[in-house]
Amino acid sequence: MKHLLHILLLSFSVYINGQDTNWLDENLSITIPCNPGCIDSLLKYDFSSLWTNTDESSIYGFIGDNYQRIRIKIISVNKDNENPVVYNVIGKSMVKTNISQFTGVIKISQIKIYKTMHWGVDNEYKDKGIKNQGVIIAEYQFAEDSAQTHSGVFKGKLSTWWYIDKIGKIQYDNIQISSDPYSNNQFVGTWTSFQIKATKPCNWGDSRIPNSGDLDIGAGEFSPDDKYLPYGWQTYRDAYINNDKQALQIEQKKWWK
Repeated sequence: MKHLLHILLLSFSVYINGQDTNWLDENLSITIPCNPGCIDSLLKYDFSSLWTNTDESSIYGFIGDNYQRIRIKIISVNKDNENPVVYNVIGKSMVKTNISQFTGVIKISQIKIYKTMHWGVDNEYKDKGIKNQGVIIAEYQFAEDSAQTHSGVFKGKLSTWWYIDKIGKIQYDNIQISSDPYSNNQFVGTWTSFQIKATKPCNWGDSRIPNSGDLDIGAGEFSPDDKYLPYGWQTYRDAYINNDKQALQIEQKKWWK
């Protein structure tokens, strides 16, 4: 399995359009690599649920240099029957009123575990019987329907935190969700248009967006800066910060159905 991961990492290399890797370096600095036996045991798990766990209202994303809002919904993820590092993905994206379905893959390139376990506020999880905690580093490529206008390909890297509970089941790691910098499922990459071949930065994540510059000015939670409200963020501000009921209905609409 270790050899398989190494081959995969070389054959599925990703260029992230000049974006820095601080988000990834910070994640990996508190982890250690799995030994071959550890990798073999972890690849037996099905990580699919980690990418469909989060409520859509807590997933934020941008596309382009002006931080235009993009909404991403991963609808289904299935572990490949032949290759344990590959997960087949179906989802939808929305920019302004344009909605596109996409299909593609997530390919695991690294699995690492924590140097020191974390237990949440007031050690809430210390006696929960957690057996292991770690991070998946993966690479993704999702293609929208090329027959649609304004469609293209998402490509990049992601990090996902997980833990193994007392009964040996993989769980989405939200143990630190009460802390201000909490985030998970951090996708960093690009979107390239089928029609005009233009490439734009495109990042998204749970609770926070990686490499989001001055877009996010929130302390305890995500909050867009006023100057970016015209780029799709006004209804978010009105719904979740100004408590506007009409805006909340718009935000909670299941646009991917």
